[in-house]
Parts: sequence; structure tokens; C-alpha cells
Amino acid sequence: MEQKGLHVAVVGATGAVGQQMMQTLEKRNFPIAKLSLLSSERSAGKKVMFKGEEIEVQAAKPESFEGVHIALFSAGGAVSKQLAPEAVKRGAIVVDNTSAFRMDENVPLVVPEVNENDLHWHNGIIANPNCSTIQMVVALEPIRQAFGLKRVIVSTYQAVSGAGAQAVEELKTQTAHMLNGEEVTPEILPVKSDRKHYPIAFNAIPQIDKFQDNGFTFEEMKMINETKKIMHMPELEVAATCVRIPVMVGHSESVYIEVEKEGVTVEQIQSLLKEAPGVVLQDDPSEQLYPMPLYATGQNDVFVGRIRKDLHRDTGFHLWIVSDNLLKGAAWNSVQIAESLLKLGIVKA
Repeated sequence: MEQKGLHVAVVGATGAVGQQMMQTLEKRNFPIAKLSLLSSERSAGKKVMFKGEEIEVQAAKPESFEGVHIALFSAGGAVSKQLAPEAVKRGAIVVDNTSAFRMDENVPLVVPEVNENDLHWHNGIIANPNCSTIQMVVALEPIRQAFGLKRVIVSTYQAVSGAGAQAVEELKTQTAHMLNGEEVTPEILPVKSDRKHYPIAFNAIPQIDKFQDNGFTFEEMKMINETKKIMHMPELEVAATCVRIPVMVGHSESVYIEVEKEGVTVEQIQSLLKEAPGVVLQDDPSEQLYPMPLYATGQNDVFVGRIRKDLHRDTGFHLWIVSDNLLKGAAWNSVQIAESLLKLGIVKA
């Protein structure tokens, strides 16, 4: 290249995650010589600021990827399935934030703190895992490496921003109406519901995505299968219950794990997590210090606390894990993958 830096494309540039991707690229001072902002026909023509310059959003087409080095996709699975292969044909490496390719055996599913080396075997497409999976494996990987891992049981408390901008607006309007004693007509949540919708304000909805034949939802099966793939542990026992709660941003998770090594202490796990990349330990019950989504918002890290030994099993532990689902759960992990591609020499600026 004559000009130092990369040609980067953001697909879904006008969406919540796309906007966070651009802000993260700017904050990280990622080496960009040219930035292409792409979207649906509907959003084309909008102007977006990046590093003090106004960039016009273009409609995403196969030819949009000519000369692109890295393409960050966050515009829905159908768009990724259609356009990601076209981007790869034109020489781009795609980092895809949808579920379109996550369980494809030829596509690495990457969380840099956990399995960065899987980037070496990509075939043009790299999948960004589900937001709730990402924060959990970042916290569990140091424990797995030190003490082994046999079982994971997780219950999630997921923010409405994970369901998109319309869900956020629905929470705001429903809250206002209910506080005024007015009736509400839910139209969004649960997203992808086949039959009915429920209010999210002052409520908890134990369904995220469609139910599968085994009684688990698709979101729950994503967590189960993605965790096994990222950790290279097909035999790992994982169960998940995913719940949508009336929080704007930040997913929380109650996680029970069983390690392989006996005699492990809470202090040993705390010590590990204190040093773990991408993790902030917030765990002091005497000071009521523990992670909360309100304070994790806008932060790139995964916050862990409430670590305690199970009362019945010596190898069992309980943890509380919180992270910003739009950042570490999506935009930041995608940009982190792009940074890893540079660090490993897979892409050269």
C-alpha cells in the first residue's frame, strides 16, 4: 500500500453495534487508511462522523468490498450469508458478528483472550461469538487452564439492547406508560417469537430467540455449542437458561462451574482472575463490591464477583459475570480480532 494503514469496511454501520464498532476503531486508533461504511439501501446516504470527518454510508453490494482488507459485519445473518463470501472473493477478511457462520467447522469462532491462535486457520471468515458466550468464556478460561473444567450451568440476565434499538425504545415507552397507569401493547419481545409478545418493563422474559425441539431456546443452544467450540471441549457439560430483563445495556450471568482439580479455593480463583486478560475482579462482600450492569456500561472488560464455593461439592463454584453486551459482547471483540490479525502478522498494515 502506498498509504500506511488498512482499508476497513463496517457493514451495518448505522446500527447500534456498527456505531460502537466505529467508536471503538477510533478510540483504539486502529490503522485505517480508508473506511467504507455500508448498510441496507434504506440507510444509504446517511452521514456519519469518524475522526472528525463526515463519511456517507453506502448501500452494501458485492463490489463494495474491492480493495478492502478487513470487513466488520453486523447487519444480520441474512446479509452476512449473502455478502461475506463476496467480500472474501475480493480479498477481504470478514469478522462476522452474526450467528451465520459460528458453528461452521471451517470458520474459527474467536475470543482473543481464549483462542486467539485459531485465527491462523481462517479461510476468509472469522466468527464473533454470541455476546453472552463471550463474557462467560473470558472469565472461565483462566480457571479451565489452571484447574480443568467439567461442567457449566449458566442463567443469564440479558439487557434489551441485545435485541436491538426497537427493544430499547419499547422498554422506555412501556416504562413511562406503566408508571402513568396506562395499558401497553408489546410488539417486540421476545424477538423471533412465533406466537405472542410480552411487556419487558417491570418484567423478566425467560425466552430469547425461538424454542428448539429439546426445550432450550436458540440463544441457550448458542451458548452451549459456542462454549464447547471456543474452548475446544466437545465433551464439556453445559446448560443455559437465558432471560431478558428490563436493563438497557449490560448482560449479567449467574454461573455454576465444576472444576476437575480437588481442593481448589476461592482465593486461588480470585488470584487467577485478578491477573487474567480482559477481566476485572470486583469481589468484596464486606464492602458490597460486586459487578453490576449499570457500572459495566461503556467498559471493554468482563467483570467478575460473588465467587464462592458450592455448599455440597468440593469442586463446585459460583460466579457472577457482567459485561457491556454492545462492547465486549460485540463491537470490542470484533475490533480485538482485527487487532489480533495484525499482531499475529495475518494482516499487514
